[in-house]
Amino acid sequence: MIIPVDDTSGAREAGVAEFIDFMLANRVPVSARSEIRSTQDSIRLGDDAQTRFLAGLDWINARSKSEFGRKFLDCDAEQQKGLLEGLAYKAKYKPLTETGRNFFQMMRDYTVVGYYTTKIGLESLGYPGLRTAWPKCRAACTPTIRNMRALRNQTT
Repeated sequence: MIIPVDDTSGAREAGVAEFIDFMLANRVPVSARSEIRSTQDSIRLGDDAQTRFLAGLDWINARSKSEFGRKFLDCDAEQQKGLLEGLAYKAKYKPLTETGRNFFQMMRDYTVVGYYTTKIGLESLGYPGLRTAWPKCRAACTPTIRNMRALRNQTT
């Protein structure tokens, strides 16, 4: 619902759910609330991301149950959209939704990073590197590699 299918493929088709699972399972935050200056900082932020994400899923389900009488995934598309719009758009904020808004921002961050680091996401942007930079780089690198091999052969 964050990056739906339109004239390009959406987040689902790009495999963003799997990306988020991978990132959270490996404790990789996509946006840090503080500076990362050590391995311990990174581990702490990764643990925090997992905790916040799971708490956010619980919050979404609890809010959905209080508004619609069922879990978020059991709601129809309009109910889901309404609940998420109340978190995504400042003009639609409802009282006592800070936790949900923080979770939605985190989910949006993971979704955007996951989507725009895939071929589908880059194609949707019309990223020229997919058409021009990569083939040129490979062609430009070939003589360099050939020269390095020749140099290595001369010195052995």
